[in-house]
Amino acid sequence: MKSARILLFCATLLVCIGISPTRAAFEVQGVVVDEATHRPIPHATVTLDGKPQYADVNGAFVSADRVRVVAARAPGYRSTAVTATSGEPLIVALTPFRARGVYLSTYGVATASLRNAAVALKETNGINTLVIDAKGDRGLTSYPSEAREMAGAAANAPTPAPLVRDMAALLQTLHQEGLYLIARIVVFKDDPLASAHPEWAVRNAQGDVWRDREKLQWVDPFRREVWTHNLDVAEEAARLGFDEIQFDYVRFPDAPGLVFSEPNTRANRTAAIAGFLEAARARLAPYNVFVAADIFGYVCWNLDDTAIGQQLETLGAPLDYISPMLYPSGFTWGLPGCTKPTADPGQIVRRSLAEAQRRTGLPGVRFRPWLQAFRDYAFDHRDFDADEIRAQIDAADAEHTDGWMLWNPRNRYDPAQLPH
Repeated sequence: MKSARILLFCATLLVCIGISPTRAAFEVQGVVVDEATHRPIPHATVTLDGKPQYADVNGAFVSADRVRVVAARAPGYRSTAVTATSGEPLIVALTPFRARGVYLSTYGVATASLRNAAVALKETNGINTLVIDAKGDRGLTSYPSEAREMAGAAANAPTPAPLVRDMAALLQTLHQEGLYLIARIVVFKDDPLASAHPEWAVRNAQGDVWRDREKLQWVDPFRREVWTHNLDVAEEAARLGFDEIQFDYVRFPDAPGLVFSEPNTRANRTAAIAGFLEAARARLAPYNVFVAADIFGYVCWNLDDTAIGQQLETLGAPLDYISPMLYPSGFTWGLPGCTKPTADPGQIVRRSLAEAQRRTGLPGVRFRPWLQAFRDYAFDHRDFDADEIRAQIDAADAEHTDGWMLWNPRNRYDPAQLPH
């Protein structure tokens, strides 16, 4: 009965907006709707046999080409795919979705005890999302990566961590649990890739390979070869079955006096970061995966690119989701009227998200923040327990975001300290 009501509603809508249900059989036409309300979803991304387009303001789409599979997605919803049918308008219904996520490192996802504990949070705390390192901070992948092998990066990796030998099978199992799965890919901080290709490494003013505070090398964000490799990894993750590709360290290193293959100007930096993300969206288009990127918390406030290429106003077009890292411990200089962020973590989250929406004109659903679930390191060294975590979550909810993600580098999440 519910399906019949949706079909009747949408068939009527198609006629009203000028798409006839009786158009020729070789044409594909339809409308993307909210499964709960049956209302059309404006400007949803529609992928027709791997070729993307946008639905119009009424959620309608049309193609004169023969199409077998129609996929669709929109921020605030789960993606879906349906088989095309000849001669009948397609009703593509998307399920509303808000992420409640926790992070698993390469070690965490490959370690059964940590992984199972994270999955168990679904029952105890309503966690519905796992952010899993596909390529982590030290350039290690959580699975045997053909892309890394071909680039020579696998051979230059440090002591191997445990691997998930069949990531596709694991993702299928996690999907059966109802979990939304995000592949985190660390982009330009990549020690093994820089070792494999020293000509791609960031260098200091003396011409020596530069290393950060962790003694790790970075690769040049201007180099198209670096882009291509990371897009190879992203496409690999999409093929494995992740729902979303989330790029982290998609920025220039924040140190003075570094030398790149192009002049290190604000205009060049912002063009490089936006260009990489646009290339990622194009490469991943056939897979109907969401595309996201992590940004510094202060990027929500700084009017320039924070000297790292992350200019807030340039990020909305290539991304489905923008994920500011709103850890109160990271707001070293506080905010106007808030000099001790750990004492009022909700204020940091609420005000930063409001400012980001104001500056970009994007709705809250286009943002999904990272929240702090680890001990403070910058102010009073307090534990971030139930009260602090709840304050951050409440603030994200108040700004109507597409949920939130909790970061704990040790991958340990106490059910008693998380919301229920």
